[in-house]
Amino acid sequence: MLFLELQKQLVVAMKAHNSMEVGTIRMLISAVKNVAIDKYGVHADTKVSEADILDVVKKQVKTHKESIDAFTKAGRSELAEKEQAELDILSKYLPAELSDEDLLAIVSKVVLESSGIAYGPLMGKVMVAVKGQAGGDRVSYMLKSLL
Repeated sequence: MLFLELQKQLVVAMKAHNSMEVGTIRMLISAVKNVAIDKYGVHADTKVSEADILDVVKKQVKTHKESIDAFTKAGRSELAEKEQAELDILSKYLPAELSDEDLLAIVSKVVLESSGIAYGPLMGKVMVAVKGQAGGDRVSYMLKSLL
């Protein structure tokens, strides 16, 4: 399970005295626990799923990318570099991105199977099919180009 992997990586980072990685993993574990408590209440420890953890990681990655853009525009390169370092650590916990060819094959298959469906519901079906291996912006671009 990814949560156990996070805890193991935290111990490894602590033993290596890697303060950036320790801080980032602690922040991620805390965010996962908060989401689990909000979603499952007292059963958070036993019911947290891989999907829940990946959703938290994706949200953190998105937040860090937005922060990097904001800090870069504001001329705060030292803060942008810190955010980039944290983003690099978080990216290790995301599934590998699909290639453009694989993504096009999945989008094409869903479009063929779901002819006559509007863009919004079709986008939802494609996102389920890619299982988090491609960002919504890439999927949307591919889908619009096929429609």
